Amino acid sequence: MINNIRIGIVGVGNCASSLVQGINHYRDKDSKDAIGLMHWDIGGYRPCDIEVVSAFDIDRRKVGKDLAEAIFAEPNCTTIFCGDVPKNGTCVRMGKILDGFAEHMRNYDDKYTFVLADKAEPDMEEVIRVLKETETEILLNYLPVGSEEATRFYAECALEARVAFVNNMPVFIASDPFWAKRFEQKNIPIIGDDIKAQLGATITHRALTDLFRKRGVKLERTYQLNTGGNTDFLNMLDRNRLLSKKESKTEAVQSVTANRLDDENIHIGPSDHVAWQKDNKVCFIRMEGKLFGDVPMNLELRLSVEDSPNSAGIVIDAVRCSKLALDRGEGGILYGPSAYFMKHPARQYTDDEAYRMTEDFINGRWGNIPDEMPDYRRRQRQQAVAEG
Repeated sequence: MINNIRIGIVGVGNCASSLVQGINHYRDKDSKDAIGLMHWDIGGYRPCDIEVVSAFDIDRRKVGKDLAEAIFAEPNCTTIFCGDVPKNGTCVRMGKILDGFAEHMRNYDDKYTFVLADKAEPDMEEVIRVLKETETEILLNYLPVGSEEATRFYAECALEARVAFVNNMPVFIASDPFWAKRFEQKNIPIIGDDIKAQLGATITHRALTDLFRKRGVKLERTYQLNTGGNTDFLNMLDRNRLLSKKESKTEAVQSVTANRLDDENIHIGPSDHVAWQKDNKVCFIRMEGKLFGDVPMNLELRLSVEDSPNSAGIVIDAVRCSKLALDRGEGGILYGPSAYFMKHPARQYTDDEAYRMTEDFINGRWGNIPDEMPDYRRRQRQQAVAEG
């Protein structure tokens, strides 16, 4: 019998709320009516086999509460699609503050004012102790954009507690050779960096950019503008916290262009906070190019999605891939899942290539693949011939 996957969450915001709701939403489903999943089964693990056993936050409205209550506390505003999440005894603990919130949110307004919990911050030894005592296997980073110091703090905790790490935020850990080497040396799995939504702005922009390349259309300039009303967009009004986010989103698109665009011809990034949108994200994409005969063309697209469930649909697979790696004794960067699930992996591949790599990882073909892609393709062809 398969045991539950025991996870920890850092940052009990909208994304964590959608993930926990999703785990329970699919509990009474089967593969035939499980709408919205890329995989029902990964290595024998279903969505409902995930159990949150530890959680950290720094907001007074969440710290000290059972996770089942905290995920619905303000300022969370994502869609409630599974409101009857049962309590499981996991209490949200006080986390390390560091740079984990933007100062302008402290006195923004009655709804969005950040309310720091009146609790002593844990040191690294305390967090490590909690991870070990709760038998956490995988730690998910859901900290706000710009939480550079706080993300590194929890990555260090994961290393010391020998816990796999899924870095959903654009602070470069898996894609930083220093950190990647440390996870590899300790044989601890890591997936990162910066979650690529199930069907969001970045994956859509990448797919269109790849389509231009494959159809021989020269992409000359493009932008992607995003607005939303959740605390993520409010946090990003502090442009100093956006450097890694813009780099992550821009590189995700640049990596699939036929020829890299000059900086002045590509603009990708969050644009503004519109409070009434709540967790709904609206994306505007424009692409200008030339097709046959140097004839100009342009494309404009508007995408509206609920931001946090869009993220949870990917994380639920990233967690199960991490568990497969733990079961197999594999550590370091999980290259296929990182490239498929994240905007800023250690190595960028097209989404088609990353999809095949991830499926092969799940199915146990060649394990985790650190090789360059041409060699991977050669082995793939050899396998196909051998199988007839």
